[in-house]
Amino acid sequence: MAGTTVSGIGSNIDTQSIVKSLVDSERAPKQTQINNQTLKATTSLSSIGKIQAALDAFRGALDNMKTASSFSGLSGSSSDEKVATVTTGAGAAAGSFSLLVTQLATASKISTKVFAGGASSVVNAGSVPSTLTIKQGSDTFDVSVPAGATLQQVRDSINSQYANKGLSANILTDANGSRMVLTSTTTGVGSDLTLSGSSGLETGTSVLATPQNAKYTLDGVVMESKSNTIADAVSGITVKLTGVSPVPSGGGAATPATITVSANSSTLKSSVKGFVDTYNALIKAANTETQVTTNANGTVTSGALTGDASLRSLLSAVRTELNAMGGTGQMKSLAQFGVKTDQKTGLLSIDDKLFDAAAQTNAADINGIFSGDTGLLARMKKATDSFALSKTGVFAARSASLTDSLNDLKKQQDSLDARMVSLQASLTAKYTAMDSLVAKLRAQSDSIMTTLNALNNPKSD
Repeated sequence: MAGTTVSGIGSNIDTQSIVKSLVDSERAPKQTQINNQTLKATTSLSSIGKIQAALDAFRGALDNMKTASSFSGLSGSSSDEKVATVTTGAGAAAGSFSLLVTQLATASKISTKVFAGGASSVVNAGSVPSTLTIKQGSDTFDVSVPAGATLQQVRDSINSQYANKGLSANILTDANGSRMVLTSTTTGVGSDLTLSGSSGLETGTSVLATPQNAKYTLDGVVMESKSNTIADAVSGITVKLTGVSPVPSGGGAATPATITVSANSSTLKSSVKGFVDTYNALIKAANTETQVTTNANGTVTSGALTGDASLRSLLSAVRTELNAMGGTGQMKSLAQFGVKTDQKTGLLSIDDKLFDAAAQTNAADINGIFSGDTGLLARMKKATDSFALSKTGVFAARSASLTDSLNDLKKQQDSLDARMVSLQASLTAKYTAMDSLVAKLRAQSDSIMTTLNALNNPKSD
């Protein structure tokens, strides 16, 4: 039958089964060792990867919370968002301001001469490239204009090179032809756009809009700004001007908007809850990888990182900072605001009643606990630095070591496979030789027995 191998024809012994059993017996101890070590290393590498991802997410959330400055417990509002919007930041204080906007900051806008042939008009009719230089204040932007380049191609080149610098080029077309219009996101006096160079586009330009500063009055003080986003007029408050103050339909003085910064307990509580959720996500990831499960038969299965010293050190570091006192107010710990730790799981929760009562009289203390260079957010970020660094961190080093171990186990597996192939070939050759020898001995035995039988049975007369 095709594909079937028959062994032990001479000896009537299944030599293939013997060889297989001997090879399997020789392979088993080392193979078991490799399998166990590979499984352990692979599982640990996967678990460490999950902890690393959770830690990266935790640290990213800390950075976001630091920049959001929402732990101040303050929020800003504008009585007329068609005139201005407001956001609060570090250093903001409760209060209200009268804002009257008489002029918005605008950008420079210039136009080239009109090209009768439209957007496909050739700008550079020469045989060599030319240059268009766009200047705005101290910034200079050079645009190469190849021979035969059209107005449309120059426009596309400007946008592809300098859109991220705030420059924008468009083509306007009417019955007389097409012209390229340049504008910028940079506003304020002194940001005028000018053209020079050898492209031909710099001649015959016209100014469509002259840049101007925003003009406004804040609590009776007349001010100006090159930008419509005002971040330094009031400490900790950013005001974005969106329009000029409206004038009543019947005439008279423009109506000012009121900018208000006030305490907002719901915003403060939401920020603290955001921190609690972020912290719990890291703890849950650690709990999953260290969980000990009791099976139905009473045996115990440990998580891949149960008892892991590195993970214990990480959790100890964040818990130490969590429990440390901070801030300069009367309340210096989260526990005083009703943030509790579950002793079994390590997860945080908020006692709503205790938090609301504490925030009503000591809301500013929350900001002192979380914010600043010595605040909880900064301390937790620093405490996890040595674990999270992508190349030199504790978990990165562990991952590299486990990867090296898996590579070494792969080499051991290849070596074992090669040795077993060689052993099988050697044993097969020996048992084949044995089978041939037995066959010869049996043939000789049969011949001798035939001769003896013939001698014992002489022919009759």
